[in-house]
Amino acid sequence: MHPPWILLRGLTREAAHWGDFVSAFENALPGARVVAPDLPGNGLLHRAVSPATVRGMVEACRAQLAAHGLRPPFRVLAMSLGAMVATEWARVAPGELAGCVLINTSLRPFSPFYQRLRPASYLPVLRCVLPGASPEAIEQTVLRMTSNCAAAHASVVRDWVAVRRQRPVSAPNALRQLLAAARYRAPVAAPLPAVSGVSHILLLASQNDRLVSSQCSQAIAQAWGVPLRLHPFAGHDLPLDDAPWVIRQVRSWAEGVAA
Repeated sequence: MHPPWILLRGLTREAAHWGDFVSAFENALPGARVVAPDLPGNGLLHRAVSPATVRGMVEACRAQLAAHGLRPPFRVLAMSLGAMVATEWARVAPGELAGCVLINTSLRPFSPFYQRLRPASYLPVLRCVLPGASPEAIEQTVLRMTSNCAAAHASVVRDWVAVRRQRPVSAPNALRQLLAAARYRAPVAAPLPAVSGVSHILLLASQNDRLVSSQCSQAIAQAWGVPLRLHPFAGHDLPLDDAPWVIRQVRSWAEGVAA
């Protein structure tokens, strides 16, 4: 039986933001079981206090899965802040993870701050996490920042606004998540070692990511000696902009790991 796939989203986002990706992923990888937990402060856990450290998010995620009767090993597909959580999970409990796919992430000490979050995004990000803006304004801003195909995805804003109204992320929780991401420091060597020359970590990145520079993923790939696949046109939310491409890369890599 294949290890379950754990899907983790980024800053202030929840399981619902995967949209149709989960069903497409399950259909493309026969026998795959997909679980998309929410980190504390987001989604079904929006009333909980977000940990101010990535390590705290890891422990919360592990406890949540255990409470639902899920036991390792797991495979993790995660993006942005979620990919930092996956990295720390692999560092503290490598035996629990059979593999990680990290999407459009950035990690200290490999990249400078202005690549980890592009300067043009500083004010829009703050407007999204601080109180005052309407749900519609926030989600329109998020789509502009994270998608390079915004016109094609205009309808998702309605869904995202409904999610934000039902399960709002508080400003203190958003700031705690931002703080955790900013100060997290990753291991200098790959947290999951290669086995028989096959890497158990795959990096996916968007060359034209306007939120986080793809140079961050390139630096991680070089430092860790793991494979990187670059997408030519998608934005930060790569699973939204080109889900079939993501699934093809994951399926090809997973087949190699399982061989």
